[in-house]
Amino acid sequence: MFETVFTPFQSLGGGALIGIAAVLLMATLGRVMGATGILAGFFQPADRSDWLWRAAILAGMVSGPVFILFVTGEMPTVQVPVSTAMLVIGGLIVGVGATFGSGCTSGHGVCGIARLSPRSIVATATFMIATAITVFVIRHVIGG
Repeated sequence: MFETVFTPFQSLGGGALIGIAAVLLMATLGRVMGATGILAGFFQPADRSDWLWRAAILAGMVSGPVFILFVTGEMPTVQVPVSTAMLVIGGLIVGVGATFGSGCTSGHGVCGIARLSPRSIVATATFMIATAITVFVIRHVIGG
């Protein structure tokens, strides 16, 4: 059985960085930092400047492990306790949910709630309830 490790300081640091990035993006470009929207706009940008800021955000998102390597001298260890097929299925479900929900947890949960958007509050509550049910079923009903 895979045990989830509680990492309060890393979680606090990561959350603070996400919050700072969201505020900076809103302050400089007037844009909401929703990861799925940024990714979708990267593949279908309105113009070159629209593509550039999206590329910079995405590069920052994927360069984290390289930064950890630079600071600590070793790559972070990532343990995924499910099969590749489960990751693909989960990714498709999340993608469909983000499409129907008009955004993801970063856009609704971080930026939308901060703006007191009723739609984002409902969307985030729905994400969290679905997550709790999924974890319960996987860990306690199915036994994964």
